[in-house]
Amino acid sequence: MKIAIVNGPNLNLLGTREPGIYGSQTFEAFYSQLKQVFPSVELSYYQSNVEGELINQLQLFAHNWDGIVLNPGGYTHTSVAIGDCIAASSTPVIEVHISNVHAREDFRKISHVSAVCKGSIIGLGLKGYELAIQWLISYYK
Repeated sequence: MKIAIVNGPNLNLLGTREPGIYGSQTFEAFYSQLKQVFPSVELSYYQSNVEGELINQLQLFAHNWDGIVLNPGGYTHTSVAIGDCIAASSTPVIEVHISNVHAREDFRKISHVSAVCKGSIIGLGLKGYELAIQWLISYYK
């Protein structure tokens, strides 16, 4: 099984960016842990701050991978194009947000991706990525 993790803007700053909201662990350290938790799954990780690069990568993963775990970051609330990209794919996508976006600023309650994803995991910290991978594994059983 092949599962891709795609993170959007500013998620490269995890570990230093607002640790009260996002925690103090870097995503690279967490990704190493995920690979140990799921040794039989081929994981790939991609992060970009650029919307078009995210769309290009999502399209590539959609054609060759079994599932995608996506945290579009701030593009969740602004990118119709990322939502359209997900809608055009038959590969299951699970949306993940580290913080509870519904308990934050009003603009974060708008999502252009939630309705086109298989599901969303919101507000459970980095654990949300692990839960998304578990769900994708069970989807194919």
